[in-house]
Amino acid sequence: MSDLAAALDLVGARWALLIVERLLDGPQRYGDLQRDLGLGTNMLATRLRELEAAGVIRRLPLRHNTRAYALTDRGLALREPIAALARWAAAET
Repeated sequence: MSDLAAALDLVGARWALLIVERLLDGPQRYGDLQRDLGLGTNMLATRLRELEAAGVIRRLPLRHNTRAYALTDRGLALREPIAALARWAAAET
């Protein structure tokens, strides 16, 4: 498997990079991610589990059984690739 294929295997699933992009602004609660991205509960939960298993995000303990998520160093390293993709898309329009 090529390096690009391996990267896409980790963050190429639908919504994954949008979740990471949202977390670039700082930790977010589960409900805020769901509301801001307009994702269904099952899809968001699945993507968060996958990103956590890949070491891209980590779960933060909060009070009252509330969940929040933050990027790990590995996740923060996606800042420039995400920005480059956004610039590429903007140049095409």
